[in-house]
Amino acid sequence: MSVAPDYDVDPDGPQSRADSSDRTPLDAFYGDQNVQQVRIEQRVTIRISPQRQSNRNSLLAQLPQRGLRTTFEEREMERCVPMSGISGVQTGTGNRLLLFLRDDRIVSINLERACRARDFYSGFYIERSEDGQLCVGRDELQSRSGAKCEVERMRQLVAVEN
Repeated sequence: MSVAPDYDVDPDGPQSRADSSDRTPLDAFYGDQNVQQVRIEQRVTIRISPQRQSNRNSLLAQLPQRGLRTTFEEREMERCVPMSGISGVQTGTGNRLLLFLRDDRIVSINLERACRARDFYSGFYIERSEDGQLCVGRDELQSRSGAKCEVERMRQLVAVEN
């Protein structure tokens, strides 16, 4: 049994009918629907991965040799860092991650209490925000294993000589 389509299609094309000179082939498909808006959404996800061991070793070899008495102190900083400035990540203890920035700063990030830094051993994903910043209290990091954690605190680590 054959079913006829419920729209009128002229096999000779639209020019054969006087009243259909302004119709297009898609008019038969859409009927009298008016499509007036098209919405395109774009989603960008950024992956931050740990620095390769060879890169870390070569960077450490270029540093001047200092005494082992250098310690790091946390200092207040702005609530956001540019995502494009992050060059690598390393896990810390508890719920803390260390971000290595391209301008040679080290930033300590505390994740929400239920999160563990070890879930982020292979880096993290973050969705690019409109301002291109990673901010405290706003952005969530997603580990490659699927854990999602909000950034609760951000501090800069500064070398202090004893």
